[in-house]
Amino acid sequence: MSETANNNQEDQHGNTPADDSIVENIVEEAMNAESNDAAANNDPVAALEAEVAELKDRLLRAAAEVENTRRRAKKDVEDAANYAITKFARDLLDVGDNLRRALEAAGNDADADPAMKTLIDGVEMTEKTLLKAMEQNGIKKLEPLGEKLDPNQHQAVFEMPNPAYPDGHVAQVMQAGYVLKDRLLRPAMVGVTKNPTGQDGSKNDEPGGNIDTSA
Repeated sequence: MSETANNNQEDQHGNTPADDSIVENIVEEAMNAESNDAAANNDPVAALEAEVAELKDRLLRAAAEVENTRRRAKKDVEDAANYAITKFARDLLDVGDNLRRALEAAGNDADADPAMKTLIDGVEMTEKTLLKAMEQNGIKKLEPLGEKLDPNQHQAVFEMPNPAYPDGHVAQVMQAGYVLKDRLLRPAMVGVTKNPTGQDGSKNDEPGGNIDTSA
């Protein structure tokens, strides 16, 4: 750019158009501030009312923040009390699973061998004691055989035909689930009924069926 062009972009005071814009904004803000001060000086009541409104707004915001903080702290304390044993509870699930597997593996051997029967009885008592202790601490076992599939508590592993249950109901429990209070520790792994077309499930009369035929 030539020297003449550069000179054209500067006014007689040596300021560029950008400088003039900044100066104009500063002057305008100063004039507005002076105007507000003048209005406040002319009407002290209005100035006091504006100050009171501002202080009231600040007070309400501070009170709301304090209340939110109090609620969060209360919820944190409640969660700590209710779910402090979550990790320990999950560790216990494997113990319960192993006891159940041992009982299922024993099968009918107890009828043939008195020593095996004594062992199985001991394992059964241990499992019952464990489940009772878990229940007393808010841990509930989920055995949803015959119940309608609940994605929040059940994990469908496969589908299977079973005319004893309506479609979409739990026909087999592969692994029991557990909840702590109202929080899921582990979903139950289940097989879900999928009957051929035209075959409707009927109410199961077996113990523990608990079928919801309204679905």
